[in-house]
Amino acid sequence: MSWFHLFLFLHITAAIVAFGPTFTFPLIGAAARAQPMHVGFALKTIDMLEEKLVIPFVLTMPVSGLLMAFNIGVDWTRNPWLIAALCVYAAAVTFAITVQAPTVRQAIAMISGAGAPTPVPAGPGAAAAGPPPAFLALMKRMQIGGMMLTLAFLILMVLMVWRPGGNI
Repeated sequence: MSWFHLFLFLHITAAIVAFGPTFTFPLIGAAARAQPMHVGFALKTIDMLEEKLVIPFVLTMPVSGLLMAFNIGVDWTRNPWLIAALCVYAAAVTFAITVQAPTVRQAIAMISGAGAPTPVPAGPGAAAAGPPPAFLALMKRMQIGGMMLTLAFLILMVLMVWRPGGNI
């Protein structure tokens, strides 16, 4: 086995470990919507998976990827797909760390302890009280952010698998 194959194995394994759990996040969110008393657990589960699996393994991927590229002597001028993939990766990781993860933690803080959101009171004849609008806005922001990150992942997959315009 060559160094390239070792780096490729590490790269693909990291991708599976990092991105696999993210496809469960919408399912966890749907379960939390169906049973609102478990929203805190759902958010803490998503946060733990992001903190312990997703982000650490995502951060290893440029190392193994660049080691592969340097090992086989990639001609960067003839592989624009690779540069595009690195740009998409950098944007997605930056967004995940600076926007998405803090949004999840902010939502957890809103429902934990003394800062837990109190239901919006319902007036006479109104429907049952629900979560406050600020909390719902955070949930919507998390959902949209997750969709954007999934789109970035799919773009990365297209660039890495089909290598449009590449020669390796």
